[in-house]
Amino acid sequence: MSVASPLIACMLTLCCVATSALAAGQEPARVTVATTRDPVDKSYRKMIEGMDRFERLHALAPQATLRFQLLPRLPTTVLDGITLRVAGESVSLPVTVAPDHTFTLPRDARALAQDASLIASRKTSTMTWRAQVRSPGVPAGMRRLGDLRLECQVGVAAGLLSNNAQAFAWLDGLLTHPDSVCGSADGNYLFFAERPLFGVTARHGARTAALPFDLLYAGGAQTPATLPYCDCQVLLDRSYYAPLWDTSWPDDTLLAFEYMDDPPATMLAPGYGNTADVRAKLGPATALQFDTGMQVWRYRYPQATSQGSGKGSDGPPAFAEFVILFGPDGVARKARLTEPL
Repeated sequence: MSVASPLIACMLTLCCVATSALAAGQEPARVTVATTRDPVDKSYRKMIEGMDRFERLHALAPQATLRFQLLPRLPTTVLDGITLRVAGESVSLPVTVAPDHTFTLPRDARALAQDASLIASRKTSTMTWRAQVRSPGVPAGMRRLGDLRLECQVGVAAGLLSNNAQAFAWLDGLLTHPDSVCGSADGNYLFFAERPLFGVTARHGARTAALPFDLLYAGGAQTPATLPYCDCQVLLDRSYYAPLWDTSWPDDTLLAFEYMDDPPATMLAPGYGNTADVRAKLGPATALQFDTGMQVWRYRYPQATSQGSGKGSDGPPAFAEFVILFGPDGVARKARLTEPL
């Protein structure tokens, strides 16, 4: 029997007890597990595992360096002045946080032996954590795909993904593995750009392709009910998935970002200047509205191929996308028409 099996059996037993109590009209017993580590604290051992994985997979980004990064999770989160320390039974190691809210971790045998935690001076549920892998020479406004692949590997191994579903947070290590998360189109490892995004384009040599809408904004499927469980909570308009799993894009592929506040490259034709006009002419769209008041609308339709079939290589339609950005005033700011990745 695995280490997790008693825990799973315990959880199933508690669920059965609670169900029986509810059926009898009684309030279910409350169970407190006092010895469980706060799931939003970071395990020092796991973060060292992430650093070890960086060294083993350094070939993905041979010249890159590794740091860890703190990002806000709530509108009220203030990261300036934050302090970190590695805390064990008899160990307390201060960790220097740079002005850009990044840091490195020292290796300490005592902290490893004591299964220490990395503790912040802010409530850790108000922050999210990421690995930061950066190769020299990458142009401003771009990210190298190999760097992102290594960030994912380190981030998953280090246990940096977090949510507020604390009752089942202990399952994370059982259900996720760096190779499965970072090597699958369903891995769902989110990255965050510097500013709110309008589009992301992959470039390698003469080949370019725009990332589809479904790879932006945490998949475009977040709702007010689910957003608190996503560490993109206040970074939704900066979030994106990179095509880590697609080996046809080599590690030297660059992702170029178009931000919402960049000057428009494409504008709509006259008569499509605001949300009311577009809705009247094109009908309902898949729409996302952000806390800033900005909106993105997506229209999908079968791509016209050179043969006129509108079919993908495996038979189903290959969709093209028309995406429009509206300001808080409802006026169209920019648009793009993209073929599928």
